[in-house]
Amino acid sequence: MSRIALLGATGTIGKATAQALVDAGHDVVAMVRREPAKPLPGVTLRRADPADPVSLMHDGFAGEHFDAVVSCMASRTGLPSDAWAIDHKAHSHALALADRSGAQHFVLLSAICVQKPRLAFQQAKLAFEAELIASGLRYSIVRPTAFFKSLSGQIERVRSGKPFLLFGDGSLTACKPISNRDLGAYLAGCLSEAERWNKVLPIGGPGPAITPRQQGEALFAMLDMEPKFRSVPPGFLGGIAGALGLASRLVPPLATKAELARIGHYYATESMLVLDPATGRYDAAMTPETGTDTLFDHYRAILSGTAAPDERGDHAVF
Repeated sequence: MSRIALLGATGTIGKATAQALVDAGHDVVAMVRREPAKPLPGVTLRRADPADPVSLMHDGFAGEHFDAVVSCMASRTGLPSDAWAIDHKAHSHALALADRSGAQHFVLLSAICVQKPRLAFQQAKLAFEAELIASGLRYSIVRPTAFFKSLSGQIERVRSGKPFLLFGDGSLTACKPISNRDLGAYLAGCLSEAERWNKVLPIGGPGPAITPRQQGEALFAMLDMEPKFRSVPPGFLGGIAGALGLASRLVPPLATKAELARIGHYYATESMLVLDPATGRYDAAMTPETGTDTLFDHYRAILSGTAAPDERGDHAVF
C-alpha cells in the first residue's frame, strides 16, 4: 500500500484511475478544483487548484508525505495558453512538490500524438516529459492511443438515420482504442510493475487497429441499417485553419478558432499508433495492447442503454 497524490481525478480517465488505485489497495488523495458530480469511493478529496502553485502546495500536498504522484491532468481545450498553463507549468509545480513530499515515482498520462508534434498542447506535453525524465525521479510516461469517448460521437447521428461522416474514404487513419477502465488499470499498474519504470510507454487497447470506416460499418451492422457514409475532404479543416489564421492577424480572437481547426485536422489525418522511426510510418504491430474492453462492445453498451453516452469534451471532431 502506497500513499498516492492523484491529479486530474474529475476527468473520465482520472475517475477510472482513482478506482484502479483504490482497488489496488493504495491510499489515494485526489487534489481537485471542484467536487466531482459523483463521489469517488475510497478516495480522500482535497480542494486545491493545480494551476495555482500556492494552492497546490498548501491545500493539496499540505506538507505531507506521499509515496508517488499520478497525474491524469490535461488542458481542456488544447489552446496554447491553456496547454502551457496545465500540460507544462502546472505539472512542473506538481513535480517540485512531489520531490518535496518524498515521492519516489511520478506516473504521467501523456498522449501518443506527441510523436509528431505540430500543436501547442503537444509541445507543452513534450516539454514536461523532458523535465520529468531529467528530474531524477522514477517515472512512467504513458502515451495512450484513442479513447472510446473520442470515437463515439456519431452514434446518435447514425441511429437517427444520418450518414456516418468520414474524412476521405475513412481509411486514412487507424487506432487501437482503449477504454477508461483498461487505461486506469494500466496507469495504476505502473506503480508496481518494474518493467514500466523509467520508460515512455505507448499503449492501446486490444487490437486489431481499426479505421473510421470500420467503426461506421460496425455501427450500422449493430443497428441493422444499410451503411451510409458522407465524405469530407481531408484538407477541409486544414483550409479552414489556414484561412482563420490569416484572418486572425486582423481579428485576433479568430486565432482560437484557427487552433481548434488545426487540432481537428490533426486528429482527422494522423493515426493514433506508434510511429516507426525507421520508416516514418504508423505501425499497428508496434503498438502495444492492454486490457479486454473493445470499442465495439462499448458501442453495443450505449445502444442497449447499459452505458451512458460519453462526455466527449473539447477535442471532438464530429
